[in-house]
Amino acid sequence: MSLRRDKAVSRAVGRAIHQYGMISDGDRIAVALSGGKDSLTLMWALHERLSRIPISYSLLAIYIDLGFEGDPAHLIEDYCKRMGYRFHVEHTDYGRRAHSDENRENPCFLCSRLRRKRLFELTHELGCDKLAFGHHMDDIIETLFLNMCYSGEISTMVPYQPFFNGKLTVIRPLAFLDESTINLFAENRSFPQVENRCPTSKISKRHEIKKMLNSLYQTNKKIRGNIFRSMSRVRLDYLLGDQLKSNENSHWAGTQGTPATGLVQGSQARRNR
Repeated sequence: MSLRRDKAVSRAVGRAIHQYGMISDGDRIAVALSGGKDSLTLMWALHERLSRIPISYSLLAIYIDLGFEGDPAHLIEDYCKRMGYRFHVEHTDYGRRAHSDENRENPCFLCSRLRRKRLFELTHELGCDKLAFGHHMDDIIETLFLNMCYSGEISTMVPYQPFFNGKLTVIRPLAFLDESTINLFAENRSFPQVENRCPTSKISKRHEIKKMLNSLYQTNKKIRGNIFRSMSRVRLDYLLGDQLKSNENSHWAGTQGTPATGLVQGSQARRNR
């Protein structure tokens, strides 16, 4: 069973890497390590495949200490040494600042922004050209719904995303793995037991979206896969896009015979019947 789970993870990671052309020979990849199951699974998968593929790349695990009391940086560092992973830790106060009175924004937004910015900087400073995140299929789906519900736009994370004219590229090799598969895989791994010290980790908007989606998934096992596939099957002709703006402009201009006025006239006609 353990071997089967290992192969399932390796196959899904390999498929994502090949489909999006994520990794090339000689790449220097920084891996954003949080200490959670997702990023540790990512580190294992990228390291494991080096022994059986025809190309070579280097890995560097980067951990951002957010400054919470009892931060597990030493546990993660000990684990990386045991596994033979190169490791860099950066001590910050991002978590404390995000939850302090000086921050008037959402703490998750500020903390995430500061952490992401520093990861980009460290990737460049430490001589890497790619930054790998442990975001999986469920993260991508949840981000889609977060952006629709709270930002009023249809967008999400993407598996491969160049920045700064290609000087740095973000990759997400776990994009084809769902969270439950990663959890099953992690059960048989000697991952360090790391507790999330963030005081708002269980009351965030993402947590609310996750609960909503999980209740939906229980009604039909195909829903998760259908939502994920729908993001690569976008029919722009059946979304509002700029049509809404153009129709509104036509309506307010009072132009006769436009689609907007036609709709108004049609509705008035039905009411007068």
